[in-house]
Amino acid sequence: MKKISNISMTNQVMIATILGVVVGIIFQEKVESLKVIGDLFLRLIQMSVVVLIMGAVIEAVGSLAAKELGKIGLKVFIWFMGSTILAAVIGVLFGLLIQPGKGLQVSGFEVGDIKASTESLQEIIVDFVPKNIIEAMAQANMIQVIIFSLLFGLALSLIKDQDKNSILLEVVSAFNNVILKMVTLIMKLAPIGIFCLIAPVIGTIGIGVLITLMKFLLTLGLSTLLFLIVWLLITALYCKVSMNKLIQNMWRMSIVAFTTTSSAITLPIQIEDGRDKLGISDRISKLVMPLGMTLNSNGLAMFLSLAIVTFAQFYNIQMGIGELVKAVLLSTLACLGTVVVPGGGLVALATVMPMLGLPTESIALLAGIDWFSGMFRTLLNVDADTTVALIVAADEKELDYDVFNA
Repeated sequence: MKKISNISMTNQVMIATILGVVVGIIFQEKVESLKVIGDLFLRLIQMSVVVLIMGAVIEAVGSLAAKELGKIGLKVFIWFMGSTILAAVIGVLFGLLIQPGKGLQVSGFEVGDIKASTESLQEIIVDFVPKNIIEAMAQANMIQVIIFSLLFGLALSLIKDQDKNSILLEVVSAFNNVILKMVTLIMKLAPIGIFCLIAPVIGTIGIGVLITLMKFLLTLGLSTLLFLIVWLLITALYCKVSMNKLIQNMWRMSIVAFTTTSSAITLPIQIEDGRDKLGISDRISKLVMPLGMTLNSNGLAMFLSLAIVTFAQFYNIQMGIGELVKAVLLSTLACLGTVVVPGGGLVALATVMPMLGLPTESIALLAGIDWFSGMFRTLLNVDADTTVALIVAADEKELDYDVFNA
């Protein structure tokens, strides 16, 4: 019999999820007391979110040389933002179209308990910029934290280039490693935390919640398919290459990304295929692809925006245009500081949910299918990073069409 320590974290989470569902169905409201353990797990994740994302963004931007932050850096950022916004918009549209959160009632929870945002679009935009970064961090206002981090990273990059001094960047990098290790240690508790979140949810809401989970995965899968068709077509037309050949050349990295659910594991194959199959120069691929792991998470943006719409439907909250725009922008900006850790999607979801007046305990509803949704998220992340590198390489005359068409 396998020792628990020999079972992968993915399998542990899946086992915990199944056990949580079974225990919830059998014992129903009797397991509601387990919720306190699940809440503690959520708190442990949330306590490091602000510094985790701030450090990741500062390091990613600060690591670039000043000359790389010019024309190429601007192009990369524009394409990153464009693809991420498109993914978030598609997530919202499919959420509104298929309505995966409709048809369930939450006992003991009134719609009036949740305060939806009443800010105008102008107020939302102005609120992106912090008046006081310490206040923004204390309130976990991630949009303001990310804006500050981008500017801090830019200034750090310029000073590093002028003074030939990277001590502060090394300190930031070392600090990030500590925070990353702390989050990784916390995520080892994920099976226990997810069990203690799922069991009370199933026990109080009922088996009907599983229908929502399947509907959510179906909606995410269809959204992923549409995004890939649209984005690969845009890339093929922009770079003047065959879309069929583009898909063929990206197939191996796409399969690795989909099956491993890890951008970090896929990165070496991504860079190798970018050079040997797509014809992207090393200079472009080694800049764009690693940076994309932090600043370009299309799959996560789609997941977050779809989850927001799903939970709003679940709690029967009507989202106006202002709230939907805020959902798209929050989902986009929250991805700028994505870090490659197990359960990263849950960490990001724990960040954006409170900012839209949605309860963080709702995360338990998607925790059980996080591995499956992670397959779609990673596929979009890797493919979008690669296509942006291809686009920038074509712009910079660093795309070898002979290699691409070989």
